[in-house]
Amino acid sequence: MATKMLRFVDTRMQTPDKRAATERRADWQEIYGDYARAKAEEQSSRCSQCGIPFCQVHCPLHNNIPDWLKLTAEGRLEEAYEVSSATNSMPEVCGRICPQDRLCEGNCVIEQSGHGTVTIGSIERYITDTAWENGWVRPPKPARERTESVGIIGAGPGGMAAAEMLRRKGYQVTVYDRHDRVGGLLIYGIPNFKLDKEIVGRRHRLLADAGIVFRTQFEVGRDATLAELRSQHDALLIATGVYKAREMAVPGVGLGNVVPALDFLVTANKVGLGDQVAAFSEGGLNAAGKKVVVIGGGDTAMDCVRTAVRQGATAVTCLYRRNRANMPGSQREVANAEEEGVQFLWQAAPEAFHGDDVVTGVRAVKMHLGMPDATGRQSPEPIPGSSFVLDCDLAIKALGFDPEDLPTLFGEPELKVSRWGTVRVDMKSMMTSLDGVFAAGDIVRGASLVVWAIRDGRDAAAQIDGYLRQKSMAAADGSAARAAAE
Repeated sequence: MATKMLRFVDTRMQTPDKRAATERRADWQEIYGDYARAKAEEQSSRCSQCGIPFCQVHCPLHNNIPDWLKLTAEGRLEEAYEVSSATNSMPEVCGRICPQDRLCEGNCVIEQSGHGTVTIGSIERYITDTAWENGWVRPPKPARERTESVGIIGAGPGGMAAAEMLRRKGYQVTVYDRHDRVGGLLIYGIPNFKLDKEIVGRRHRLLADAGIVFRTQFEVGRDATLAELRSQHDALLIATGVYKAREMAVPGVGLGNVVPALDFLVTANKVGLGDQVAAFSEGGLNAAGKKVVVIGGGDTAMDCVRTAVRQGATAVTCLYRRNRANMPGSQREVANAEEEGVQFLWQAAPEAFHGDDVVTGVRAVKMHLGMPDATGRQSPEPIPGSSFVLDCDLAIKALGFDPEDLPTLFGEPELKVSRWGTVRVDMKSMMTSLDGVFAAGDIVRGASLVVWAIRDGRDAAAQIDGYLRQKSMAAADGSAARAAAE
């Protein structure tokens, strides 16, 4: 048992073993192993127990990281899990897919001092996996049942987090989702080598065991309008995420085998789950034997390049218009992709797609970084006369996502949206323009991280609880007043 913390001076940082690139290229298994208990305790003991824990400050969920690191170092794993899960509805997911290098670990004080970060994400994963193995993770059971019903549209991380928190308070919760499996992009967007689908499946089963009802293959606007759902529930939460692919206006973009990233990833994940997908078996969304070019520099682009490698692409190239330091994706994912054989062409952007019916090449131009734009990032500008052509059999556009037209899709023109198409909410109450209808996650903030969706889902649940309690009290006061008048 560790008797003290602050061991970063004489204990070096050590991550869990990572499988060799030659091995992991050939399968879809997660690439990182688990800590042994002694190693998890050792690495946790490196924490400096800061008076102002910047790891916690820079975590969207404000997880009590120093506390559960200390408990882990002392071998008190069940208590560590209780602390970890108190602020996070899916710590086993965040431990695997959060970009810790940009959040908690990137802001670790001992990382900044040059001693190497505490491996927070790996320890978080170890704590929760151990909790599952030992039966410490149990369905949430409310102290008492409430009669009010809450409908949640979207079974992704935000919707699942909100459902859990509302069920803990005793509400009757129904979650609607257009897909045939629960999890949203955790199932269909993120590849298995980053997040094993059983991790999401067991969380779904836990929530179902708690009494939460999941209605899959249910599309709002097709199977029921938003107005009809409002009549069935006392409150609604819109947590659909954003799925509409951003497009580029360049010649040849409509050629065959020029595809959106999500189409490619959803197909790959469905095939991995055992589904028959015609677009894959016919070759259109299958990278096997192809020269693949992925356009974009975010985590979705990294998922695409690494998926293409595993499908058997003969070459995989990533084009990104800015440099490595300015890319939005995780640097760890870039390093993993490079190890697996992906070539990165920094500061290059597509000008056109070549081909007759099907793409045969991508014409790109080299870029240089000019003055900062409104976001503070340097604007990429083309270098005249620097165009070049890459051979390509499959081009994947990973340019980000925009919201779908929800007012039209849901049959509810009174649902107000911003000029970007995101649902407008009162930022304090998280309520939309419709009374009793709330919204959270990417559909409000735009495409973002899973950890932010979880945070927003938990916050929305708190606001819905407050709204329903206030409504219940007002109804009780009105009944009392009528009784007194009689």
